[in-house]
Amino acid sequence: MDRRKILMILGGAWVSAALLTWFLWASTKAPKTERTVKVVAAARDMGAGTRLRQADLKLVSIPEKDMPKAAIADPKLAIDRVLLFPVNMNEPVTVSKVTTTAGAEGLAATIEPGKRAIAVPITDSSGVAGLITPRSKVDVLFTKTGGSMAEALTNVILEDVTVMSIGRMTEVASAAAAGTVNPQTAQRATQTVATLLLTPEQAAKLELAKNQGKIGLALRNPLDRSTISENNTVTGDVLDPLAWTRGTRRRPNLPPPQVLAKIKDPAEWAKLTAAEDAPKNKPPEKKEPPKPRWVVDVFRGDKHIQESFQ
Repeated sequence: MDRRKILMILGGAWVSAALLTWFLWASTKAPKTERTVKVVAAARDMGAGTRLRQADLKLVSIPEKDMPKAAIADPKLAIDRVLLFPVNMNEPVTVSKVTTTAGAEGLAATIEPGKRAIAVPITDSSGVAGLITPRSKVDVLFTKTGGSMAEALTNVILEDVTVMSIGRMTEVASAAAAGTVNPQTAQRATQTVATLLLTPEQAAKLELAKNQGKIGLALRNPLDRSTISENNTVTGDVLDPLAWTRGTRRRPNLPPPQVLAKIKDPAEWAKLTAAEDAPKNKPPEKKEPPKPRWVVDVFRGDKHIQESFQ
């Protein structure tokens, strides 16, 4: 064989081996370059209800495969819109996290359709000593003092209600922010306002209760969906130790008023509404003999006799 041909074959084999070696190295060791896209992200931590400005937004590059659904690519499409949910720094801003129209104002855009926001004044005692935070679940208690102990009452008028904000705070403060509290701010926080999300019917009921007595909030487990019975009214008799002796306190197992209204038998009514503290050692009453129905005067000579007939 010609020497030139042998050299050409050896050279081709060497080049092929070099190309194969480079291809294997590139596919296993060389860094892979992924395609990236730019999306609009938050330039700082922002809470729900924040109106977005130019300074609140920035463009960040993320891998195309990690691009969120409905991400916003142009900052102009997000300016002047209101956040429906809180976002963190560098978190992409999506269409689902902002209002659909630029005319919504502040937290009003976060109120669910069919709901209303109504505020109630609370203190440390009526607001569970500051443990109630935005997005907490509470029950609303109404208390009417009345002119005497017997007229005082308390009952639960609303259950499983969402707290929208405490004062102007719409999000739970971080641990770092909670550790640096201004003493003057803490002193003012003893009396504040809780904003609740209610239906129009519930809002009207709460507004009436606010003007007729005192309102208190009871914090509940957010996973607890239980409800209490209709007969949840507690009267002042439970706090009066002398109510039993006076006979003014009703039996604790007394049915609700709607059940009592259906009782027609007087004996059954008296049995249910009788006080439990009736004297147990009361002497038996003496029964009078039955009076005769008919009396006949009988005269026998100078004798006069009366005959009775039942």
